[in-house]
Amino acid sequence: MLKEFKEFAVKGNVIDLAVGVVIGGAFGKIVTSLVNDIIMPAIGVLLGGINFTDLKYVITPASGDIAESAILYGSFIQSIVDFLIISFSIFMFVKLISLMKKKEVAVDVEPEPEVSSKEAVLLEEIRDLLKANN
Repeated sequence: MLKEFKEFAVKGNVIDLAVGVVIGGAFGKIVTSLVNDIIMPAIGVLLGGINFTDLKYVITPASGDIAESAILYGSFIQSIVDFLIISFSIFMFVKLISLMKKKEVAVDVEPEPEVSSKEAVLLEEIRDLLKANN
């Protein structure tokens, strides 16, 4: 069982997955900062100074015994915008990496020399003889 676990843990796919999770976490923090610190303030200015995270709907109960409650729909809007920007950024990042891999594969592959069949070799010899006789 220990041997099987070692084979599983050392496989390239598992290590690639671990590296991807770590890089994805760091990338997610960068994109979240981009959204929270740059994009959302700019959108807020364009929309007249609205800060989405402060938007809420306050529910006041009929009796005074129960405290007020609030539906924080602004935080929900912020989370949706975060998700859309993060998912688009990751999509573009994966697309860029796959494009680089395609170019790398295209460069590494050398065309194989053409193997002529017996008939093709014979036809080439006949062609060469005819050219020599003319």
